[in-house]
Amino acid sequence: MPSAIPLATYRLQLTADFGFDEAAAVAPYLKALGITHLYASPVMKARKGSTHGYDTVDHSQFNPELGGEAGFARLSEALARHDLGLIIDFVPNHVGVHFSDNPWWLDVLEWGQASPHAVSFDIDWDQLAFRARGGVLLPILGVSYGEALEGGDIQLRYDAGEGSFSAWYFEHRLPIAPERYGEILRMIVKEADAAETEAGRRLLSLAARYTGLRRPNRKEAPAFKTELKDIAEAADVISHGLAAYRAGKDRPAQTLALHHLLERQNYKLGHWRLASSDINYRRFFDVNGLAGLRVEDASTFAATHRLVKQLVSEGRLQGIRLDHIDGLRDPAQYCQRLRRLVRDAQGNAKPFYTVIEKILCEHERLPHFAGVQGTTGYEWMNAITQVLVDAKGLEALDETWRQISNRPPRLAPYVKEAKRRVLETLLTSEFTVLTRLLARIANGHYSTRDFSADSLRQALELYVLHFPVYRTYLTHSGPTALDRKLIDDTIARARAEWFAADEGIFDFLRDALTMDLLKPGRPPHSAPRVRRFALKVQQFTGPVMAKSLEDTAFYQFHRLLALNEVGGDPASKGLTIPAFHEAMRARAREWPLGMTATATHDTKRGEDARARIAALSEIPGEWTSAVARWKVLNAPHLALRGHLRAPSATFEYMLYQTLLGAWPPEGPDAAFVERIQAYALKAAREGKEETSWLNPHEAYESGIKDFIAKILDPTLSGEFLDALQTLARRVALLGALNSLSQLTLKATLPGVPDFYQGTEFWDLSLVDPDNRRPVDFAAREAALGVLDDPDWHDLVKSRPDGRLKLAWTRRLLKLRNALPDIFAQGDYQPLDVQGAHADHVIAFARRRGRAAAIVVVARQFAAFTQAGREWPTFEGFDATVDITGYTAPGLARNQLPVVQAFRDFPAAIIEARTASAAKPSRQRLSA
Repeated sequence: MPSAIPLATYRLQLTADFGFDEAAAVAPYLKALGITHLYASPVMKARKGSTHGYDTVDHSQFNPELGGEAGFARLSEALARHDLGLIIDFVPNHVGVHFSDNPWWLDVLEWGQASPHAVSFDIDWDQLAFRARGGVLLPILGVSYGEALEGGDIQLRYDAGEGSFSAWYFEHRLPIAPERYGEILRMIVKEADAAETEAGRRLLSLAARYTGLRRPNRKEAPAFKTELKDIAEAADVISHGLAAYRAGKDRPAQTLALHHLLERQNYKLGHWRLASSDINYRRFFDVNGLAGLRVEDASTFAATHRLVKQLVSEGRLQGIRLDHIDGLRDPAQYCQRLRRLVRDAQGNAKPFYTVIEKILCEHERLPHFAGVQGTTGYEWMNAITQVLVDAKGLEALDETWRQISNRPPRLAPYVKEAKRRVLETLLTSEFTVLTRLLARIANGHYSTRDFSADSLRQALELYVLHFPVYRTYLTHSGPTALDRKLIDDTIARARAEWFAADEGIFDFLRDALTMDLLKPGRPPHSAPRVRRFALKVQQFTGPVMAKSLEDTAFYQFHRLLALNEVGGDPASKGLTIPAFHEAMRARAREWPLGMTATATHDTKRGEDARARIAALSEIPGEWTSAVARWKVLNAPHLALRGHLRAPSATFEYMLYQTLLGAWPPEGPDAAFVERIQAYALKAAREGKEETSWLNPHEAYESGIKDFIAKILDPTLSGEFLDALQTLARRVALLGALNSLSQLTLKATLPGVPDFYQGTEFWDLSLVDPDNRRPVDFAAREAALGVLDDPDWHDLVKSRPDGRLKLAWTRRLLKLRNALPDIFAQGDYQPLDVQGAHADHVIAFARRRGRAAAIVVVARQFAAFTQAGREWPTFEGFDATVDITGYTAPGLARNQLPVVQAFRDFPAAIIEARTASAAKPSRQRLSA
């Protein structure tokens, strides 16, 4: 039985082409590599053809495209044979909707608020304007509603097997409310001229008996549909009669009939662009096809977690990764429920590994949630990058970016502008729901009714613009002291930017956000509305920050792309070694079992592409000069039309960094050109400067595509490509050294190292979908098989093939497996380094009892490689690690010369003993 707490995890992206059986086939390789737990992307039934699994449509069954229940059983058996645990990525926040595959959503469309599943979706039923009945907006049309209707794109169909009617818009099924079946049947019989036939008479009789089928009669609907489908020859009559609803430009009566029928449904069809302003169901960010789940509802929680509970009880699941925890109304409540479910399923309090996808901003602390061991590791990925970059080089790059962008190298203005745009476009509808609710709360008492809706909207907008993190974590009982301070500080910043008369509006907003409006002795306000507002704001600020920071500002601020990672700070000044040590000591105390990632399916670029780009901070002068020359060489390839410049100057600067990060050792081919073009299109649209997803600028996008094709064409840009190739070789060497240091830190710091699929070789991928390309596991397994006793000198010489990284990965994982107590439960002690090159060395010890491991890692290699021209020998490296209190074979007492530790490799791990037992650190092994 595998341990619940992993020593190392390996993330696999499951798809129809790489399902449960393919995952089972790589189990022996993962075991040989030193992995203890397979960490799988979502396994529940997702939308057909999904490449990621986050569009779950049914939590109660395994994804049939991955192999279904039988395939999962074979995977479980393979993992058990190789003593590997399983962690699954689980999506509690949302499900895939629209189309025709989500039974809950289809039932809600059919029955509206009478559906038992209506409570599972966060729908504001009364928000649709100019409508007598409540409904949900479906922004699925590719053209205007009128065009779709008159074009015949919306069709009414009858399912003879179900006895049901649905409208269809291409692949989207739109169930017709049964209360309208009576009028449909009468219209159909009349159109088919079948009133005197046996089938026609029976259809009319059924229509009369079931006219007005509404909520009290919901239980009768199955019998109604059964009787309908059992009528002999009914299908033929209906098939002919449906012509009464066959819309088209030349069929005005039928078009109007279909329109009137659709207007009386529990939904309203609309163009997809309406989503930003009129949508009235909570989404995952701005994705219309992913509807938020109200998992805070007990019945919804139970239904969506039934399969998880079964897997835990059967011992086939050792851990869970919770996707997008910030999307939940009450994450604390959710985690409590999940812990109870796990305990009930296990029948005891055994450890169960739970991590959350949570993005922490700079200096933000992770709240403690029941049963949670930590995050998926974005914050540690950024800490590693920030300690490896050269802070002095960042200062020089600040000036380079200032000259190229003509803006100060400060991120905050970019984020604020991006937030304003997001509020005005992508998330307008969600913001409108909040402002209407706030206005309704204000109108509920005479003391606050004079706060106008417009003023409240402006005040709330300023609050959101100045809110510095993703969300607060209020519960029904109110805010913690930390959250209260965060709200107070944000209110103060918003108030400072308010130029109208205040008259208490910000005090009112603060009291609504903290729920202080409900305190005893205060003017009475609606408790359900105040709580709903405060908790929904928490679900709103996260998407605003994500769309503004990660998906906008990160694609505008290009000082050094290595720092533009999820949870990172693109304007970071770097992290000093003492500050890094302090962060790791705190982690060892508080979150020793959270994941440490250096690449995920969500990272903006591969871990080794990032390591290469980080090296530019070590040669800022050469880099700036190179860019200046490249701009001159490539100027003839720019698209210049009036005021249009494609790419823009800042985008061109970003492209050069991207090329260096992703540059293949064998040089570019046609596939590489296409990859860069696809990345550039996504980056340009995400940046929302010259083009966007909502309003694509075809001329600009075409100009970018042509520019990339021309600068990567040897017949047109030979001089540029020669210069780029020369610098790329040097940056690749520096990047490889950075990567080995990054890998060593990931594997030895407090936490569980997570390896994203394929990254055992050099990972030069770009943002998704590029980083989800198929992995050649056969090549990796073959390479691993001949690395039992690696020749490190030979691997260094042949480093472009990636075997060097693979061999070092296995070396580190074998060490973790050999010393599990040290790395899973040991504390963290910084080691002092002396000498002229001390600032190039990170040294620390991991200790448990008297057992220890001394870790020495180098950084900032330009000075020892002739700026990337040769592999370092570390001769003359002046640095000594103070190892007082530690003993190991072959080590002198008290001092370890770094040159002795490194030899020809930029990192070393040395097993040692302490003079006295170290005190055990506090562990969080809650079940």
